[in-house]
Amino acid sequence: MTGLLIGIVIVVLILLANAVNILQEYERAVVFRLGRFAGVRGPGFVLIIPFFEKIVRVSLRVVTHDVPPQDVITRDNVSVKVNAVVYFRVMDPEKAIIEIENYKFATSQISQTTLRSVVGSAELDELLSEREKLNKELQSVIDKETDPWGIKVSTVEIKHVDLPQDMQRAMARQAESERDRRAKIINAMGEYQAAEKLVAAAKLMEQSPVTIQLRYLQTLNEIAAENNSTTVFPIPIDLFKPFLNLMKGKSGKTGVTPEDFIEKDTK
Repeated sequence: MTGLLIGIVIVVLILLANAVNILQEYERAVVFRLGRFAGVRGPGFVLIIPFFEKIVRVSLRVVTHDVPPQDVITRDNVSVKVNAVVYFRVMDPEKAIIEIENYKFATSQISQTTLRSVVGSAELDELLSEREKLNKELQSVIDKETDPWGIKVSTVEIKHVDLPQDMQRAMARQAESERDRRAKIINAMGEYQAAEKLVAAAKLMEQSPVTIQLRYLQTLNEIAAENNSTTVFPIPIDLFKPFLNLMKGKSGKTGVTPEDFIEKDTK
């Protein structure tokens, strides 16, 4: 009799172990009664009828899935390898269990095919410079495909674009040429602005001829400081105008020319 009682107790404990389920806050239980859907329960304490009911646990947390590198040919016929990361979560546990056999594997496969399709329809420059646009397009397409399964794709990010070596060298040359072009433009703009300043300075000196003479003497001083043994520098006749005017006033001549200072041969 004691053995029978012990056996009954053991059976009851086994039934209770199968009947009682504790679900975490992020979990839900999809319940099947005799093979038919009987509802979604949880979180917390969930009691089922042993042998008649069965539960399938579903996590509602965000799943991070790494899409393996895919060989893609872009629209401008460049072969690249692209990988991405997909963030998704289960929004409807009933659909995630009933509508699809393995929602994680299915989401992974649809992510790979969509990545190849979207990247293949874009050019290389667009892939490198407009990645945010492609991310949004990937998220929209994958989310639309997984919506009947109760899956919500929140974010898709292209992680890495692997270019062929010859393409990397070509892009490096292109970038170097672009930098040279910008440097030449900046240099030309500097020369243009300097020329504008010189023109303005020349107009200002034209109003006061004395400034030209002062600038001339300053240039002579700068040349003399270069430790040159011989310096040949033309002297403009304008420097002698004050002296010529002075001599003109003393001699009473109507005009004095530079030829007056040249000694003439006399017979």
